[in-house]
Amino acid sequence: MLQEVLENEVLPNVQRPARYLGTEWNAIRKNWDQAKVRMVFAFPDLYEVGMSHLGLQILYGLVNEHSDYLMERVFAPAPDMEEELRKRGLPLFSLESWRPLGQFDVIGFTLQYELTFTNILNMLDLAGIPFYAQERTTQPLVIAGGPVAFNPEPVAAFFDCLVIGEGEEVLLEILEVLKNIGWKRTKTSRNEVLEALSQIPGVYVPSFYQAFYDEAGRFREIQPIHQAAPRRIKKRVVRDLNNTYFPLAPLVPLAEAVHERGMVEVFRGCTRGCRFCQAGMIYRPVRERNPQLLLRQAEKILKNTGYEELSLVSLSSLDYSQLESLLPRLREKCGELETGINLPSLRVDSFSVQIARKLPGARKTSLTFAPEAGTQRLRNVINKGVTEKDFLEAVRTAFEAGWQAVKLYFMVGLPTETKEDLEGIVELVRKVKEIGKRSSRRKPRITISASSFVPKAHTPFQWEAQNQRQVLKEKHKFLRTLVQKSGAVYNWHNVEMSFLEAVLARGDRRLAPVIASAWKYGCRFDGWTEHFRFHFWEKSFQEHQLDPEFYANRKFNYEDPLPWDHIDSRIAKEFLISEHHRALAGELTFDCRNSRCEGCGVCQALEVSPLLAEPDTKGCF
Repeated sequence: MLQEVLENEVLPNVQRPARYLGTEWNAIRKNWDQAKVRMVFAFPDLYEVGMSHLGLQILYGLVNEHSDYLMERVFAPAPDMEEELRKRGLPLFSLESWRPLGQFDVIGFTLQYELTFTNILNMLDLAGIPFYAQERTTQPLVIAGGPVAFNPEPVAAFFDCLVIGEGEEVLLEILEVLKNIGWKRTKTSRNEVLEALSQIPGVYVPSFYQAFYDEAGRFREIQPIHQAAPRRIKKRVVRDLNNTYFPLAPLVPLAEAVHERGMVEVFRGCTRGCRFCQAGMIYRPVRERNPQLLLRQAEKILKNTGYEELSLVSLSSLDYSQLESLLPRLREKCGELETGINLPSLRVDSFSVQIARKLPGARKTSLTFAPEAGTQRLRNVINKGVTEKDFLEAVRTAFEAGWQAVKLYFMVGLPTETKEDLEGIVELVRKVKEIGKRSSRRKPRITISASSFVPKAHTPFQWEAQNQRQVLKEKHKFLRTLVQKSGAVYNWHNVEMSFLEAVLARGDRRLAPVIASAWKYGCRFDGWTEHFRFHFWEKSFQEHQLDPEFYANRKFNYEDPLPWDHIDSRIAKEFLISEHHRALAGELTFDCRNSRCEGCGVCQALEVSPLLAEPDTKGCF
C-alpha cells in the first residue's frame, strides 16, 4: 500500500524523485524475514550530500556482507517531500524496501555537522518515533556516531546510545549483541539491551549518566549513575587499514551527488597539528594502506561503478608516505580505463601543484589553497606549517602550468587575530594577483572564501571563545571592502550559522529542549543558507531561558570542567594545554611523522609505535 501511494501520488509531485527510488547500481536488497537484525543508516541531510559520504558506503557494505544483518538507507527528505508525506499521513521510509523506519530494529544516524540536529528530529517525527530516548518503549533503538559525537551532550537525550570513534570497528559488535539478545523479538527490556551495549568499549549510553551544574548555571560534571557505565568512554580505533573492510562495489548515485567519483582511502588520521582542526586530533593516529592494496581496490571500484574519476581520500592526501611510488602505477591503470585522478586536499606548496598537473583528467580551471591566515605570525599561532614564500611559489607554479583561477580559504576570528592579520589577507591577495598577471596570459580570477572560527572540542583551541557576532560581521565587512577593491571575489560564511555551530559544538544537555523547540518552530536544513532561520533559534533560546552567547563567547580556563570531558579521544589533556601555550607564544609544533614524537599521547594510549615517514612503511600499526 505504501509503495503504491509513493509511486502513484507522491513521487510525481516532488522535484528530483530519484532521491527516493533506492534503485542505484550496487544497491543491496536482502531478505527482510531472514535478517536477524535490521538496521537503517540515516543521513540527516539531502541525498546528494549523503551519497558523497564515504562512511555511509563503508558501513552499508560492511553490514550487508553479513548474512544475519541487513542495512538500508534513508536521507533527510527535501521540503517538498516532507510536505507530501505529512499531507497524506505517510511515514518516512527506507530506500531499498520502502518500509517505514519504525519497522527496523535500529536507526543509526551519522553526526557530521551540528547544523543537522533539527533534521534528525524531523526524520524521527516523520517516522512516528519520540524524540527523547526515555519516551521510547518498543520503537527501534536510535543510535549515532561520527565526529560530532565527540561532544554528544546537546543531543544526548535523543539517542539510546552513541558510538565514539570509528564505526566499522564497533557496529558489528553492537549488531551481534542485538542478535544474541533477540531485540524486538523477545521480551528483553530496553534497559537490559542498553546495559549489554554499554559493555562494548566505545559505546556511550547517555541515560546511564547525569549532568550536574553549579548555582551560576555553569556545567560542573557528568557522573555515571548506573553500575554498568564506565566513567570515561574511550574512542574506538581501526588498528590496521590493510585488513579492514573497504567497499569495492559502492553505491552509484541516481540523482546528481555533490561528489560523483570512486574513492580509495589512502590513509586515515593526520599529524600536521593544525590547532583549530578537530578531525586532525580525533582521527589520530595516522594509519596507511599498502600501495598494492590501493591499486587493487582502485581497479575493482572503477570496474564496478563506471566512474570517470578516482579520488584519493584522506585529510591530506599528499602526506601519504608512498605517494610517489603509487601515483605512476595509478596513472598507468587509470590511463587504461580512461579515468581521471583527483586529489581533494592539496598542500600549500609547489610540490602539490606539480603533482596535480601530472594527474590524468586534471581540468586546469581552478586550484584551491588554504593559507587560513594572512600573516606568518597568525599561521604560526594555528600551527599551519606553511610560509608565505611556499604559498606564493605554489600560486606562481599553478598559473604557469595553465590554471586560470585560484580559490583561497581563510578563517576569520582566529585566536590572537589583529587588524594587521586581516590586512595581511588583503596583501596576500594583492601579491597573488600580481603573480597571476606576470605568469598567465589571461587575467587571473581570484576567489576568497572566508569562514568564521568555531572552537571545537578536543582541540588546543577548545578553551578559546568565538568572537562576538558583531565583531565577526565587522571583520568580514572590512575584508570584503578591501578585497573587492583588488578585483577579487569575497565570499563569507553566514555569521549567525557559525555562531549557532559554536553554541552546539560547545553545548551541554540543556540544549536538547532548545533544539526541539527550534524544530517545532519550523527549523530544517540549518546548514543551508536558503533554509536557515536564526530568529526561530533566538526564540527557542528565550523560551528556555538560555543565553547562546554563554556557550559560544565564553573563554574557558584549563581547570574548568567541560561537557565533553567524559569522552576520551585518546589525546592527552596535557598535550592540548601545551599546544595552546605554544599557540599563544606563536611557536610551531612539527609533524611527528617527520620529526620526534610531540607527546599527544595517542600512541601510548593505544600501545602502538608512532609512524615515521620511511620508504617501506605500511602503516602505523
